[in-house]
Amino acid sequence: MKGDPVLDREGYRPNVGIILINERNEVFWGKRVREHSWQFPQGGIKPGESPETAMYRELYEEVGLLPQHVKIIGRTRDWLRYDVPSHWVRREWRGSYRGQKQIWYLLRLVGRDSDVNLRACHHPEFDGWRWHQYWAPVDEVIDFKRGVYLGALTELSRFLRGIESYEEFIRRNPIENL
Repeated sequence: MKGDPVLDREGYRPNVGIILINERNEVFWGKRVREHSWQFPQGGIKPGESPETAMYRELYEEVGLLPQHVKIIGRTRDWLRYDVPSHWVRREWRGSYRGQKQIWYLLRLVGRDSDVNLRACHHPEFDGWRWHQYWAPVDEVIDFKRGVYLGALTELSRFLRGIESYEEFIRRNPIENL
């Protein structure tokens, strides 16, 4: 987040989240630059930009993929919100910035793995990536994003065939095994 964030009346920054899947319904899981944390691609919606336009911009900036490399499978019906803990918020934003509200997109990669280019832009978000089990990110993402990840994956799973429920996944994969 460069500069001052554009916020709604409740203090949430409009944002898009991207769940990119391959032909096996595995999800793209990105490792943040110089960190040991992993997440889905996401980013802010600029003033005057539609969520879909922001999604394609973020997809290119963070993953290096163009519209012809993906197919939109679905999106969340409404905004999903998370609050950012106050100690993570820049001092000058405290009191006005609460967190992010996101529209999530489910995309299928129709290109090749080799089309992914984490260095497509000057300021990469990720320095590594892998394909991961559909539900595994819920238990691996930073705590304050967990509810949004579960909500987005649950809502968007209706667009996919053969995806087990999160509860079935947990029964088969106790958290200590992930």
